Amino acid sequence: MSTRSCPDWPTMLELAPELHFKHYSVAEARLPGEVLVNLPDMPLDALTICADLDHNVYYGPHTDPRVVEALKDTHWYELDVWVRERPPG
Repeated sequence: MSTRSCPDWPTMLELAPELHFKHYSVAEARLPGEVLVNLPDMPLDALTICADLDHNVYYGPHTDPRVVEALKDTHWYELDVWVRERPPG
């Protein structure tokens, strides 16, 4: 999968204009080890994530459910959580 802008960007722009979401394979996204250990025996090129990698925010509806599960309890935010909590900095 090649990196590309998320087709839902107009909605995301209204919710969080400081973020820019793109679609990546998990291999392209270079997620931290704490996430990858929760994805054992899965081809990282076949799993997808829609995210702003600079801010550690992902969009659940466009992210593989196994990746969403692996991101729980990490320093990554789902877009809805980011919008509600707006972490500093």
